[in-house]
Amino acid sequence: MSLHFQRRQFLRGAMGATAIASLSGPALLRQAARAAEANDDGRILVVLQLSGGNDGLNTIVPFRDQEYYKQRPQLAIPEARTLRLTDDHGMHPAMTGLAAQFEAGRVAVVQGIGYDNPNRSHFESMDIWHSCRRKDQTRTTGWLGRCFDQLGSQQGDVPGIHLGEEKQPFALAAERMAAPSIGQLDNFQLRSREQVTQLVRDSAAGDSDDSLLSFVKTNAVSALETSRRVREAAERYRSTAVYPETALGEKLRTVAKLISAGMGTKVYYLTLDGFDTHSEQEGAHASLLRKWSGAVDAFLRDLESQGSLNRVLLMCFSEFGRRVQENASAGTDHGAAAPAFLIGDPVQGGIHGRQPSLTDLQQGDLKHHTDFRQLYATVLEKWLKVASEPLLEGKYAPLDVL
Repeated sequence: MSLHFQRRQFLRGAMGATAIASLSGPALLRQAARAAEANDDGRILVVLQLSGGNDGLNTIVPFRDQEYYKQRPQLAIPEARTLRLTDDHGMHPAMTGLAAQFEAGRVAVVQGIGYDNPNRSHFESMDIWHSCRRKDQTRTTGWLGRCFDQLGSQQGDVPGIHLGEEKQPFALAAERMAAPSIGQLDNFQLRSREQVTQLVRDSAAGDSDDSLLSFVKTNAVSALETSRRVREAAERYRSTAVYPETALGEKLRTVAKLISAGMGTKVYYLTLDGFDTHSEQEGAHASLLRKWSGAVDAFLRDLESQGSLNRVLLMCFSEFGRRVQENASAGTDHGAAAPAFLIGDPVQGGIHGRQPSLTDLQQGDLKHHTDFRQLYATVLEKWLKVASEPLLEGKYAPLDVL
């Protein structure tokens, strides 16, 4: 193997691993900040994916419907234990933080979200949500990736960021606008000019016209400067919000830090896994909802203290809900329709859409009445201010929730 090839492989390896964590992250953020100056409304979308299929019926409890108690003799939550939202619905008792935010008018519960011919496979259903395409269609980009490409062609590079150690969600896949994945904030902060100088020096011999090397040379100084600014902003970051000591709490704290740093990133994408509650659901589901509710409540309070609450929208969804009837293992199996959530100061708080029937079912599952792409159209058209039809590859009416 030639030294020239080894240098190129080293550079590609370094760029492949650290473009996400060390160099491209700041470079992308720097470009996003420039784009945000041109589009100075500063609106931000935070997407929280509840992976595994969240049980919507035990999240937003239809306590007036006796069929709910008939089908779930072990798992149904008594009306008296719910956190009352309306005369007909209450939240799971573990969700005290989100219930308080609902009371403040910052939570819009959108009932009956799904799609035709629902797929009960986690992977396939999530692929449908991410790409807006079925299995027999070519999938090369995600709905947000296509949004990044559209914004980039108009205003410059406006990427999103995926926060987490898991594989980057396909929703962010784009043709031109790469979105970094970041496990920890420190991972994409270049600590010294010497790091980049050494990378360039070690990789430069014989590669003066290499496009990757050119990228390093061109972006090194600005990446270092952005990295310095982010690091200093993170060090200055102060908040009275008390985040729960959970992975999701830390992710949302990181988003708050980056927002406080004045970054121009438009979309942050996070996941909370574990919602595949086939057995012994009661305790596991309560723990997940407590983590979700507590972290989001702290995040909103943090944004309020920053003065940023009015420009951040949080969207929470799951790939499907659970079946109406509990199973023999004190759990619930894969279902179809479920509620989604839009959270923040910009929303029209309350419960939107009717509760799907618990007796008129499709193979034991709730029937959806609102296509998930209407939720996306709402976010794209009304929040990010981009045309949704080319991104969703169809015309879907936005919902009246913003």
